[in-house]
Amino acid sequence: MNDIDKLYALWREKATEPEVAAELKSVEGDRDEILDRFWQNLAFGTGGLRGVLGAGTNRMNVYTVGQATQGLADYLNEDFDAPSVAIGYDSRINSDRFAQYAATVLAANGVKVYLYKELMPTPIVAYAVKRLGCSSGIVITASHNPSKYNGYKCYDQRGYQMTDEAAAKTLRFINACDIFADVKTVDFDAALADGRIEYIPDDFLDDYYAKVLSRAVNPDACAKAGLSVIYTPLNGTGNKPVRRILAMAGIEDVTVVPSQELPDGKFPTCPFPNPEIREAFNEALALAETKKADLLLATDPDCDRVGIAVLTDGEYKLLTGNDVGCLLCDYILSQKKAKGALADQPVVIKSIVSTEMASAIAESYGARVANVLTGFKYIGELMTELENKGEADRFEIGFEESYGYLTGMHTRDKDAVNASLLICEMASFYKLQGKTLVDVMNGLYARFGYWNNQLFNYYFEGADGMAKMVAMMEALRAAYPKTLGGRKVASVTDYKLRKTVNMADGSEEAVTLPVSNVIVLQMDNKDKVIVRPAGTEPKLKVYAMVQGADEAAARAQTALYEAETAAILGIEK
Repeated sequence: MNDIDKLYALWREKATEPEVAAELKSVEGDRDEILDRFWQNLAFGTGGLRGVLGAGTNRMNVYTVGQATQGLADYLNEDFDAPSVAIGYDSRINSDRFAQYAATVLAANGVKVYLYKELMPTPIVAYAVKRLGCSSGIVITASHNPSKYNGYKCYDQRGYQMTDEAAAKTLRFINACDIFADVKTVDFDAALADGRIEYIPDDFLDDYYAKVLSRAVNPDACAKAGLSVIYTPLNGTGNKPVRRILAMAGIEDVTVVPSQELPDGKFPTCPFPNPEIREAFNEALALAETKKADLLLATDPDCDRVGIAVLTDGEYKLLTGNDVGCLLCDYILSQKKAKGALADQPVVIKSIVSTEMASAIAESYGARVANVLTGFKYIGELMTELENKGEADRFEIGFEESYGYLTGMHTRDKDAVNASLLICEMASFYKLQGKTLVDVMNGLYARFGYWNNQLFNYYFEGADGMAKMVAMMEALRAAYPKTLGGRKVASVTDYKLRKTVNMADGSEEAVTLPVSNVIVLQMDNKDKVIVRPAGTEPKLKVYAMVQGADEAAARAQTALYEAETAAILGIEK
């Protein structure tokens, strides 16, 4: 743990930025508040930084952003000739300011900067990294977190988030940087005038939209079906790009939720701007009371995730990320196969916490399913491997249960612009057949059995919370359960220890995926329970993946897994 008193005194002396200085003064004498701001440094990893806005080493502010950027610049200058970085930002509080400040630090260190003029979806910044041949990329965003958060996503030259090796090297440079003495900056306007910082022109996006549009499977369906859509960008970056791609596809009946249309980092009508939760659809559902639409569509603030609600039997049913992943997988593979356009040995890539129903669907079309650790960069890595082997056409879809999807090689991160197009095209295609996406999902259950995939989140704030999560994971690791929810645990895969243990005889096999703090409990049937700490929020995640004879049976079994897992972990409910 940091030396709290020493750091607080140093920041009171050195941190002159008005917002930070005022906050530091306001917590004077409050031990708990000072502790929360200084007990640790924001962790820089493969996802960059993420934290609460405010003063201190455990907060997002100009000083922590400057230190991270100086470390990144030092790393790039050591590893690249004439390095360059593409920068974008979302609608969050201080996102534009942090983006400009990062640009000035890079420019001061001789790193060429390409900066978007206005807020931009994360996948479009990742696209710019590849398109411009940059050495790295930065997106100032905290994705779907509440408004008190902001973050700093960092990409490598291949357009996906940094690898473990690159992140570790960058972190060494960050740790060697004095947060107040070593960060170099230049005047933003001067660097813009002399070309060290360059705005990305508006027409740069034309190629991006063309590539996204090329992913259409049945391009005529949108114009023919007359699909009606209510769309909310949740006060984020998706408003212009999503509306443009839907218009290009021929979907004319798109109504945007007025209260959530314009950028607003306070997210006044949606405290949790996450399309995974029903509350994110409250404003769209209210609008739908007077204007019925076939589909409700919501993208998160940085527009890399998308959720939907489908009008069925007069009511709107929210589909999960797993549902949409299965629907897209079946739609793309079935339609390409029908057209004779399916590549030999097509590939579907998904995270290990995403439903195994998608594997059954993909395999029914002869597709290979690759399971990777959570984090879209791992999907991006496999995509890049395919591209490097000249087999890019084999890639059909990558997805995570957390509402992230990608169907093209144009970018290496989940893309809600791309996914919104495919979802609306898919809904249009089935509407022409008199079906809703709920109807199609029920058809998939009839073919592949009912799967209930449920995520349980347990929050642990602050230093004590972090210690509790660490202790829970280590206790589980020290004594794997032999039974769970009335079923035998057949095997345990521990990605931190990189081994799979056969619980019947104690034998072990090595795991080839990278090290990660994840434990997978595989039952003696197809059921799984997966436990891992979140990478960007102070919470423990428990995933239950259950196949049952019907919905009631699967949900009942899920409840047993959840209750017993919580008891084993020592979580008080």
